[in-house]
Amino acid sequence: MRAMQVRVLLFAGARDAFGANEVPARIPLDGTAADLIRHLEDACPGAIEFLRTCRVAVNREFATPDGVIPEDAEVALIPPVSGG
Repeated sequence: MRAMQVRVLLFAGARDAFGANEVPARIPLDGTAADLIRHLEDACPGAIEFLRTCRVAVNREFATPDGVIPEDAEVALIPPVSGG
């Protein structure tokens, strides 16, 4: 399997869950947002429930679970936001 390394930017609760502003993730070449979430679940099993509520943004646009992450993309994990 050919793979690529992506840097995942983390915000708010995602940053708290991982204890960092960003984390590396190794996903298959032409991997999807769902592949990325699975990788992060494996990397941080304690954050699985949290990760399932987050959205993945690729190049500043929300990705669908089957959306392919291109090489050199800006990837961010966006936690749910509540208003008031």
